[in-house]
Amino acid sequence: MLTHLIFALVLVSIPLSANDPFEAFNRKIWAFNEFLDDNLAKPTAEIYRSIAPDPVEVGVSNFFRNLNELDNTANQVLQGHPILAINDFSRFIINSTIGLAGFLDVASRLGLERHDEDFGQTLGSWGVSSGPYLMIPIYGPSTPRSLTGRSVSSVLSGTFAIKENDVRFAITGLDALETRARYLEVESLIIGDRYSFIRDSYMQYQEFESSNGEDQIDDFVDDMDDFILDEF
Repeated sequence: MLTHLIFALVLVSIPLSANDPFEAFNRKIWAFNEFLDDNLAKPTAEIYRSIAPDPVEVGVSNFFRNLNELDNTANQVLQGHPILAINDFSRFIINSTIGLAGFLDVASRLGLERHDEDFGQTLGSWGVSSGPYLMIPIYGPSTPRSLTGRSVSSVLSGTFAIKENDVRFAITGLDALETRARYLEVESLIIGDRYSFIRDSYMQYQEFESSNGEDQIDDFVDDMDDFILDEF
């Protein structure tokens, strides 16, 4: 997510005023989330980063990306991109088998590009407005469109197919930990009022993903994620 926010910050060509009618309440939730992050999420992510070998971190990241390929595939179809849907489904099949349950990204080496789609983007491509900015406890920044999209996408992802609740919760927790650890170093790019930075960047991204900029976002995110994994 943070990579998307950093990318959104440079989208100065898209004029956008802050759609934040609940700012006073949102800032209270933001303060709560920051407390949890400072005292739980961030320290845990730092421990994970310090003890997990780089190949393990990369493998775990690949595993969760692979689980999202089914969601990517479904949303490519809904957005009218059948060729990209075939690409994403092929990635899932290849990485789930040859790639050892997704820990190895064999598909990328074969020239099948990774995309990052969810139902929120699909709604945006259909012309649905993002709505006002919302700060959700624990979850973080969102909008009504994004919340709806994430709810639907959670059903479409591979994680939902896991029947054992304990296993599914453990995988979800590990996914959150891996994501938090991946962006430890790039936090220094946040300047000024952190709340305003995250809000404005997130809303820029929401606006941009509903336009024709999805491919540029995917390319930037892939490059930034690869840089983070390689350098840190």
